[in-house]
Amino acid sequence: MASSHSSSPVPQSNSSDAFFKKEMDTTKRFRPVQSLPDVCPKEPTGDSSNLCDSPSLVADQHRWTIYHSKVNLPAALNDPRLAKRESDFFTKTWGVDFVDTEVTPSFYLPQITKEHFALYQQEITPREKVHERCKNVCTPKDTFDRTLLHTHDKSRTDLEQVPKIFMKPDFALEDSLTFNAVLPWSHFSTAGGKGNRDAASSKLLQEKLSHYLDIVEVNIAHQISLRSEAFFHAMTSQHELQDYLRKTSQAVKLLREKISKIDKVMCEGSLRVLRLSLTRNNCIKAYNKLKLMATVHQTQPTVQLLLSTSEFVGALDLIATTQEVLQQELQGIHSFRHLGSQLCELEKLIDKMMIAEFSTYARNDLNRPLEDDCQILEEERLVSLVFGLLKQRKLNFYEIYGDEMIVTAKNIIKQCVVNTVSQIEEIDTEVVVKLADQMRMMNFPQWFDLLKNIFSKFTIFLKRIKATLNSIRSVVFLVLDKNQKTRDLEDTLQKNSAKDSTVDTEVAYLTHEGMFISDAFGEGDLPSVTADTTSQRNTSPNSEPCSSDSVSEPECTTDSSSSKEQTSSSVTPGGVEMMISDDMKLTDLELVRLANNIQELLYNASDICHDRSVKFLMARAKDGFLEKLNSSEFVALSRLMEGFILDTEQICGRKSMSLRGALQSQANRFVNRFHEERKTKLSLLLDNERWKQAEVPAEFQDLVDSVSDGRISLPEKKPAATEERKPAEFLIVEGQKYATVGTVLLLIRIILEYCQCVDNIPSITTDMLTRLSDLLKYFNSRSCQLVLGAGALQVVGLKTITTKNLALSSRCLQLIVHYIPIIRAHFEARLQPKQFSMLRHFDHIMKDYHDHIAEISAKLVAIMDSLFDKLLSKYEVKAPVPSACFRNICKQMAKMHEAIYDLLPEEQTQMLFLRINASYKLHLKRQLAHLNVVNDGGPLNGLVTSDVAFYTGNLQALKGLNNLDLNMAEIWEQKR
Repeated sequence: MASSHSSSPVPQSNSSDAFFKKEMDTTKRFRPVQSLPDVCPKEPTGDSSNLCDSPSLVADQHRWTIYHSKVNLPAALNDPRLAKRESDFFTKTWGVDFVDTEVTPSFYLPQITKEHFALYQQEITPREKVHERCKNVCTPKDTFDRTLLHTHDKSRTDLEQVPKIFMKPDFALEDSLTFNAVLPWSHFSTAGGKGNRDAASSKLLQEKLSHYLDIVEVNIAHQISLRSEAFFHAMTSQHELQDYLRKTSQAVKLLREKISKIDKVMCEGSLRVLRLSLTRNNCIKAYNKLKLMATVHQTQPTVQLLLSTSEFVGALDLIATTQEVLQQELQGIHSFRHLGSQLCELEKLIDKMMIAEFSTYARNDLNRPLEDDCQILEEERLVSLVFGLLKQRKLNFYEIYGDEMIVTAKNIIKQCVVNTVSQIEEIDTEVVVKLADQMRMMNFPQWFDLLKNIFSKFTIFLKRIKATLNSIRSVVFLVLDKNQKTRDLEDTLQKNSAKDSTVDTEVAYLTHEGMFISDAFGEGDLPSVTADTTSQRNTSPNSEPCSSDSVSEPECTTDSSSSKEQTSSSVTPGGVEMMISDDMKLTDLELVRLANNIQELLYNASDICHDRSVKFLMARAKDGFLEKLNSSEFVALSRLMEGFILDTEQICGRKSMSLRGALQSQANRFVNRFHEERKTKLSLLLDNERWKQAEVPAEFQDLVDSVSDGRISLPEKKPAATEERKPAEFLIVEGQKYATVGTVLLLIRIILEYCQCVDNIPSITTDMLTRLSDLLKYFNSRSCQLVLGAGALQVVGLKTITTKNLALSSRCLQLIVHYIPIIRAHFEARLQPKQFSMLRHFDHIMKDYHDHIAEISAKLVAIMDSLFDKLLSKYEVKAPVPSACFRNICKQMAKMHEAIYDLLPEEQTQMLFLRINASYKLHLKRQLAHLNVVNDGGPLNGLVTSDVAFYTGNLQALKGLNNLDLNMAEIWEQKR
């Protein structure tokens, strides 16, 4: 309405703008100037009037008072009222240096100059010019607003002259206080000669009220003028509105008459049908409720019947269904008030019965004869028990099976021992009562057969456990798979419901008796999804109350033989079709943990069998029986135990270390005994060795030949041949002749025994390597003591250590050195890569043997060297030729050659005689220098040349030394 008078703002002249500014300035000019109070006001004195003039802390808290004044140090210093400032204000207290001290600029603050703002000025100057240009071009928008504001302020100023009492919403002259305030009685009093003055006052009051009335009328007229167009438009529209209302009233009356006729003709009969249908449905529901009560009443007898046939899952499902029906369908029924607690007690009883039944099943399954081929005992019964225990969240039932495994493993060993002892006539069970003592009376074959029987029984025992536990795990995984499918189905339903929720649905309401239309129909006629967990289906209105279609689903489920509701069928690995209840609320984490625990139980079964086997083994090893076994017996025992360990690892899928550790412990003891026996044997052989060449039996030659063919093992014993082969003088190894002593031949056999033991018992490879290294070192050091150290003189009783003994010892060492690389390769093939560092023992042994051989060669040279020193020190150059000294030397050289030629190879003999010849030349050169015989062609030189020619001829005449380069010219001093 007011918008009709509005117009676009018209630019006002500068005069109006100046007038507005002038008015604002006059307002500012007439504002009273408020002087600031004194900084230091006078303190109040005892005068009461002065006390009343002081400001109040309560009344004057919102305005400035003397209590807001504050005096600071700069104000005191800059006080203009002081004629002369005291320059020593600080110096009196703080020292002379305080006043003139110059503050040094900070190192952390930069010096700001105008150049720092140059970039900002360059950016902002163009923007400022554009802004000023736009401000001059654009018309002021607030000119009209200022005019309206001025008019509004003027009207408000006029209205402010009217007293506030006239503006109150509850203004009424009937109120005595209001009347007295508006018209004081003092204006109408005529007493006391004041009539003229009162009349003037009354007239003045009348004029004032008239003035107020004029102001109000002027403002009202102004407001009406602003809204006059809308006011007259409303008045003209009033007649049209009355016509519309009259026509609407007639139409409404006609419509009500038509609705009344329709209600009588069409609605009353239909509503009566709907009420009868609703009554019929209520009767059907009551009938179904009574049938449901009758069915629930039969719950306990049905549960007892199911328990009599061990149908624990069916009984639990029936109890769960009944409890759910009691809580949802039959809640508040007085006759069933105790049934819920009775069912809870019955459920606890079923828990105990299932645990006892599972314990009985585990006992029967594990203690049945091991000769039975059936892997799983009564698989249907097992699956049913497991489902029941899972339904009741008895997730520790596998511990019962584990306890039975321990007891059964003990009984298996005990029964095997009893059966074996009963078949041995030598053991009198009446005298020897304890089974352990009876077992210790067995010899190795009997005990070995007993151990083999125990291992075979344990293998069958583990296979049965694995089959049973796999069946239990399959049930767990079946439930886990069911949970996953249920979650997937719920996700699908949620997605579908989210899509369906977007569709707009309209629900019609039945106003008659305040009920929904949907309540008048049966649930079977409407497309609705029930949220009832029992999935009860109501019948349609067309069915009769006593018809079979009116029976609810809970009754059908309880009458069924399986007694399971809302179930999904699954097939177990045994082919038994089971029903998994939807109320088996186990989380995936619990099921996975249970499956892992069952798998761990299989590992524990393997550990139990191994532990019982270790105890059986230790019971037999108490008297040192296992340590006394020979190599073949211990190898057979080791192979049997290794086979059982591999079988259990294959069945259970994990290594058990107890039996392997016991085998390793016994293997270490066997290795120690094996090594000590052979070391003792070698020590005895060396102590009795006379270091003479021994004949080589044919079996040793065959042994060496088999090693050359790559078979590092002892040959099998052959039956005695009709013709015995004669022993050979030398041992032929890859075409080379080796003269040996009997101890070395036996040492080679002992070395092969070590290698064969490693092949038979791989777990002792490292121990055998260490022991064999020790044995080879012992042979080297002991032979050195006996030959080079001349220990054989006291031990064996040799008169002297001859060159033949030395050469034979060197050749024996060379034979062992020949086999060390072969032994090293044999052990290297059986070691782990991380164990290759142990092969360095063979490298050290090889070095020690080479050093020993070199020492023997040096000893042979030293023998001849001492002989040359002794003989040539007495040599004199004179006739006859050859001299006796040279004949004696040639004789000793021939003896040396005769002693070593058949023992050492030709190359070694030549190298040895070259070293002996070098020693001979050194001593001869020294003696000639002593005798002052020089190579001058004189008679002395001729005699020496003849002796040397005799020596050279004799030496080259020896077998194998004819091509030896003696270089005898080195005996003469070179002329300087």
